[in-house]
Amino acid sequence: MSGDGPALTRVILGVRGMDTEGARQKVTAAVAGVAGVASVDPAGAQQLLVHYDAGEITVMDLIRAVRRVGFLAGMS
Repeated sequence: MSGDGPALTRVILGVRGMDTEGARQKVTAAVAGVAGVASVDPAGAQQLLVHYDAGEITVMDLIRAVRRVGFLAGMS
């Protein structure tokens, strides 16, 4: 990563029930829509790799975004 923007933190979120393409898209969109999220990418079965600005949001904010669309999440 370049030094142009804020230092980003990364976390792998495990998302229970995210086992179809539609579910993955729904959860990815929800997490990507959180202010402070720089990127969201698949990290394996039922997992997302999220890069975010820890000065702006917390992992709990990411987990809450997943819960709002009907899935359970935690740090993997």
